[in-house]
Amino acid sequence: MEKVILISIDGMRPDGFLNCKNPFADKMMELGAYSLSAKSMNPSVTLPCHLSIFHSVPPVRHGITTNTYIPFARPINGLFEQIKMAGGVSAMYYGWEPLRDVSRPSSLTFSGYVNAYAEEHTDGILTDMAIERIEKSKPDFIFLYMVETDEKGGHDSGWMSDTYLDYINCAVDNVRRVYEAVGEEYTIIVTADHGGHDRSHGSELPEDMTIPQFYIGKRFTPGKVLEDNSLLDIAPTVADIMSVPCAPEWEGRSVAE
Repeated sequence: MEKVILISIDGMRPDGFLNCKNPFADKMMELGAYSLSAKSMNPSVTLPCHLSIFHSVPPVRHGITTNTYIPFARPINGLFEQIKMAGGVSAMYYGWEPLRDVSRPSSLTFSGYVNAYAEEHTDGILTDMAIERIEKSKPDFIFLYMVETDEKGGHDSGWMSDTYLDYINCAVDNVRRVYEAVGEEYTIIVTADHGGHDRSHGSELPEDMTIPQFYIGKRFTPGKVLEDNSLLDIAPTVADIMSVPCAPEWEGRSVAE
């Protein structure tokens, strides 16, 4: 089973990524296939978007349209559950507590949560935790979620503010650390869930709905620009790389070669 780490940088706009002044941002576009025009979900809100990432259906299908979780009217296996059924081991490290609902009970072997407002540099702490777990246990799949770009950058200071760009810079540097630590062993997928405008998001504005995505690994051509991809394609792509069956309800497609 090939190993994958999925990194979600909450609220990262493509133009924010391009203007964050981190040299590894350019390196990410050289190392893997990427898109600076991938599509979020409507509504462009964190929990609905992440449930779409892991279940490959839009919010109109899974039914969660706010940051409050409710059980699916019609259950769908998500990526964590499919990996568990295939005998894989998963881990999750996250800085926003409601994301616990992207996985069902017993589907995770390892997890770690740090409240983004209880600690400074939470994204870096979670990155340390993920790297340490990989070094100890080498899980088959790891989900690393960074929230400071959205909460402290976008909502507190405004999208495209200097503070917002600084948080993207830090998040990209965490991606660099992951790549340098495990890039030989893991395919690395980096995505945002949504963008933002002013100090908010959730609309159908291009600033909210357009996101960057990066796929770094042997199944992807370095420097290739991907077209017509969205959050729905992430779970099928991870499953394809890992040789895990997709759930029959999933609507996305694998972008792996």
